[in-house]
Amino acid sequence: MKKGVVIKYKGFLLSAGIIALSLGIWSFSDDLFQISKNLEVFASLYKEVNINYVDDINSAKFLKTGADAMLEGLDPYTEFVPESEIEDYKLHYVSTQYGGIGASVFARNNKVYISNVFEGFPAQKADVRPGDQVVKINDIALDGKNSDDVGQLLKGSKGAVVKLLLKRDGEDKPVEKNLTRDEIKQPNVSYHGMVAGNMGYIKLDRFLENSAQEVTDALVDLKKNNPNGIILDLRSNGGGILQEAVKIVNLFVPKDVEVVSQKGKVKEKNYTYKTVNTPLAPDMPLVVLVNSRSASASEIVAGSLQDLDRAIIIGQRSYGKGLVQQTFPLPYNSLVKITIAKYYVPSGRCIQEIDYTHRKDDGTVVKVADSLVHEFKTKDGRSVYDGSGIYPDIFIKRDLFANITQALITKFFIFDYATKYRLSHPKVADPKDFALTDAEYDDFVKYLSDKNYTYNTTSEKVLAALKTESTKEKQFDQIQSEYDALKAKMAVSKKNDLQLHKEEIKQTLENEIVGRYYFDKGRFEAYFKYDKELAEAVKTMQDKNQLAAILKGDGAYKVIGKPVLAAVGDKKDDTKSNQ
Repeated sequence: MKKGVVIKYKGFLLSAGIIALSLGIWSFSDDLFQISKNLEVFASLYKEVNINYVDDINSAKFLKTGADAMLEGLDPYTEFVPESEIEDYKLHYVSTQYGGIGASVFARNNKVYISNVFEGFPAQKADVRPGDQVVKINDIALDGKNSDDVGQLLKGSKGAVVKLLLKRDGEDKPVEKNLTRDEIKQPNVSYHGMVAGNMGYIKLDRFLENSAQEVTDALVDLKKNNPNGIILDLRSNGGGILQEAVKIVNLFVPKDVEVVSQKGKVKEKNYTYKTVNTPLAPDMPLVVLVNSRSASASEIVAGSLQDLDRAIIIGQRSYGKGLVQQTFPLPYNSLVKITIAKYYVPSGRCIQEIDYTHRKDDGTVVKVADSLVHEFKTKDGRSVYDGSGIYPDIFIKRDLFANITQALITKFFIFDYATKYRLSHPKVADPKDFALTDAEYDDFVKYLSDKNYTYNTTSEKVLAALKTESTKEKQFDQIQSEYDALKAKMAVSKKNDLQLHKEEIKQTLENEIVGRYYFDKGRFEAYFKYDKELAEAVKTMQDKNQLAAILKGDGAYKVIGKPVLAAVGDKKDDTKSNQ
């Protein structure tokens, strides 16, 4: 009897398998038919509209618009790149190398100005300065052109001469500069050096080609000073090449350790990345700095080092991008970048925050719900969580610029005063020592006396909303006298904002001024004395007991500047920048 049952059972399994296989083949064939059908419809639509539409159509732009609309329902990282945009794509995602003069520009009031020059390149060598107005490039007038148009004129083949006609404050006549384009390669590591407490500091801006080698070179150089620890700064680093992130983690953890794995629909593309080399600094105390703009490869490095209990993470919650992209070539030198997988750091967590698959009925995306956030364990048993970026072990409250500071920056009064300051001060102190005196700050306030830098404070916005709502409810007449009195008091208080926010404005102004003499390197060094995250990193590594407690799980989620976070963190307080 038992044998008969077994035979029958096996027969049932065989029949079910045949049915499943048949259904699978049918389903696969149906998918192929739908793809073929839709491609034919799309091609016919594209052809008929191009031929018959009443006005001429830019066929390349038409295709790009259609492709973008088709991909829009997926995620913002899956994109079509036509042949005309390939070079810009490579510059943004692969390499930082191009032929140019080593300067950036911005447009204001239909005029173009130099915003920054990079040390060691043609513009700096020829004494082109931030604040210079670019009137012509190779005798082409720039009136009305935007910064992209000007960028195309400045970039080109190495060795070609670029003639600039500049207007400079303090000069009666236009200044002419003849520059020879050079190979411009912006480093991934924009700064490294020793900071307080004999700590080594490395600022990594992106994970493009050779970024791991640049971090390696910086680490080797810093080790000559016998540092007490290393600070790896990944703040505002939007990511890049995954393999570069794996190599950087390998500098601090032993060989044959899992760093990250990627898993997607196509099983052949699933892969686990492990370290392959002997580390350079396996035991040196390590802190990683992150903020809400640290994304993708930055989160792989921070998350892996946190999961392996190898580093302390300090700053704000990271961006939350746990998606892996791969490029695929298309006809006529175009390509498509497709999200092929999600990545998982060693504890098994994926830090992707936005759920692009399950959209609302209106097409909007949502964050991973709190109820779907899961707890994971680090190598030594600390609790970490998925679904919303990397939570720092020590949270530093993010300081937002005051409204007045934002107004002074966006209306270019900080920038313009730095230009004015440079003209009357041929030299300034070393960046680490430079500071504006009270008299110099008073001069800046005087400079603003005839400038329009109007702005609305948060209180004024609330007051305006009160008037709007009370007017709708026909109650404003009853409170108008109190409203007018409060508005008058706010106006008086607002006049004191230049003094109330003096330290913040001074820091911003000092940073812009120092950049005119010591370039980006100087900006870093001038800001070190104000950098709260950096100061906390130094303090943490100097306190061996605290360092050990955090890595054991006894001191995790220390918070500076706000109440202690809940276990799953600070989800609703951080804002995200678009990538």
